[in-house]
Amino acid sequence: MADHLYPSSDTPKIPKQSDILVVGSGAAGLYAALCLPSHYQVCLITKDTLKTGASDWAQGGIAAAVDPADSPKLHFEDTLRAGAGLCDPKAVKFLVEQAPAAINRLVELGVSFDRKGEQLAMTLEAAHSRPRVLHAADTTGRAIVSTLTEEVLKRPNIQILSQAVALSLWLNPQSGQCQGISCLYQNQIRWLKAGAVILATGGGGQVYAQTTNPTVSTGDGVALAWRCGAMVRDLEFVQFHPTALTKPGAPHFLISEAVRGEGAYLVDSLGERFAYAYDERGELAPRDVVSRAIFNHLQKTSTDPAKANVYLDLRPIEPERIRRRFPNIIRVCQQWGVDVFTEPIPVVPAAHYWMGGVSTDLNAQTSIRGLYAIGETASTGVHGANRLASNSLLECVVFCAQLPYLEIEAISTTEESLPISVIPKTEAWSEEIDKIKQLRADLPVLMWQSAAISRSHDGLELALKRVIDWREEVAGFKVCQYILNLTANQNLILESPIQEQQLRIAAEVLNLLDIAYLILKSALFRTESRGGHYRSDYPQPSPHWQVHTLVQHDRWWTSSINS
Repeated sequence: MADHLYPSSDTPKIPKQSDILVVGSGAAGLYAALCLPSHYQVCLITKDTLKTGASDWAQGGIAAAVDPADSPKLHFEDTLRAGAGLCDPKAVKFLVEQAPAAINRLVELGVSFDRKGEQLAMTLEAAHSRPRVLHAADTTGRAIVSTLTEEVLKRPNIQILSQAVALSLWLNPQSGQCQGISCLYQNQIRWLKAGAVILATGGGGQVYAQTTNPTVSTGDGVALAWRCGAMVRDLEFVQFHPTALTKPGAPHFLISEAVRGEGAYLVDSLGERFAYAYDERGELAPRDVVSRAIFNHLQKTSTDPAKANVYLDLRPIEPERIRRRFPNIIRVCQQWGVDVFTEPIPVVPAAHYWMGGVSTDLNAQTSIRGLYAIGETASTGVHGANRLASNSLLECVVFCAQLPYLEIEAISTTEESLPISVIPKTEAWSEEIDKIKQLRADLPVLMWQSAAISRSHDGLELALKRVIDWREEVAGFKVCQYILNLTANQNLILESPIQEQQLRIAAEVLNLLDIAYLILKSALFRTESRGGHYRSDYPQPSPHWQVHTLVQHDRWWTSSINS
C-alpha cells in the first residue's frame, strides 16, 4: 500500500487500545483526564484543537458557597428554585457540598481566580441569593481551561489526538458493554478499544440559528450515546441566555450574566427599563424568565420581532469597575463598533446550555456498562429544567472528581490486526455534501422558529415531520452510509484528504439531525411549560409533569424525581 496513505511520523500514533478514552477537550474532558489515576493509559480525543469548546468561552464564573456569609444549604435552595421542580435533590446536595473542595483543587492546580485582598472575590449572578460566583475577570472558563490544558500536557499517561472525530461507540455484541469507539483521524477510520469511554463533548447549541456555542457544539456525545441505546433524559430543556451580542456579521458573543449582577440594565429601543414589567426580580430573574421577557416585549413593541433587539446598558456601573471586571467584553464590543462606556450593547437571547443529556448516576455512569458522561453531555439531575448560573463549570469539576472510582472493564491485551480497506479517491460525494451543507444551514433556522424560546404543538409537529424527512434522506447518502453502517471488523483508509473533510461534515449533520429529532419529540411529549421549555399552548407548569422525560431508542416515558 502506498506510503502516503499513512500518517507522517510526526503525528501521534493511533493507539490500538487504551485503558480509558475521553471524548472531548473542554473543562469536563480535560479535568476528567486529570482525575483518572496516573497508572491508566488515557487517550483524549478532540475533534478540533484544545481550547475550542464552550468552556473556554465561559465568562461569568463558577459557583461555590465558600464565603462565611454563605452556605451549601443556600446554594442548594437556589439551585432547586432555578431548576423549577426537576432537580434531583440528592444530586444537588452532592454538588453544593463538594463545591468548596472542588474550588480548592482548582486553586491548587493554579487557576488564578480574582481576589479581594487575601480572599477570593465573589460576585452576584441571577437567581443566586448570595454573591458566590468566583471569577477570573470575565474569562473564567478560559482561565480554568488554560490551567487544565497545561496540566494535561504534562502527564505522560495522557495521549491527545487532535482533529479526531468520534463516529460511533463500540459495544461488545455479547455483553453489551462499551469497549471503545470508531474514530476518523489522519485519513483513516479506526476502531479504538478501551476499558471505558467517557463522553465529554459538550452541548448541541449549533442546532439553533442563534447560539452562544462554538461551531464544535453539535451534540455529538448525546447523538452517539442515543444511537447505541443509552438512556437520555430531559432533552426538551434548552437554556436560552438572555443577552448575546447581536451585530451584523458578528458571532453571538455572550454578554455575561455577571454584567447584570454588577448593575447593568436592560432597556428597549425607547430607552425604557422593561424587565420589571414581566417579573419582580427584573434583570436578575432566572435566565428563562429574562429570555421570555425579552421575547414577549419584542413581540409587543416591534413590527418585526425576528429582527429586533433590546439593549444592555452598562453605564450604571462605575467605569473603573467595568474595566476591571469585563475587559474581554469591552474588547469584543469595541471590535464590533460598540463602546460600552457611551452606548448600550444590542442584545438578543440565544441558545446557550442544554440541561438534558445522557442520563448518569452520581458516578457519571450511563445506562451502558463501560460508558460514562461528564459535563453538558450528561444529565446528572443537578440542573433540572433550568440551570442556575455558573453551576455548569462546577458540575464538571465535582463529577469528574468521582471518576477515580469508575470500573474499568478487562480488555484483551492480545494484538488484534483488523483488515484494512481503502476508500478510493474516485469515491466522491460532492453532490451529497452540497445537499448536506444546505441542511446544515436550514436546520438551525427551522429549530429557532419552532423549538426555541416559545413553542407550540403545530410548530413542533411541522418541524418534526421535516426533520424526519431529512433524516431519511441523508441516511440514504453514500457518504452517510460509511458512518451509519460501520462494522467493527475492519479499519478504513481514505485516499483523499477531501474525503475526511466530507465525512466530518456528514457526521456532524447526522448528529445535529438526531438531536433536533430528540428535542422536537421531547418538546411535543411534555405538554406544559417549565424552566427552559415553554409551550404557548400550555403556558403553565403542571404537577403531573414534575417528572423527568426519558428516551431510549424510540421509546419516550417519564420517571419520578430522585430524592
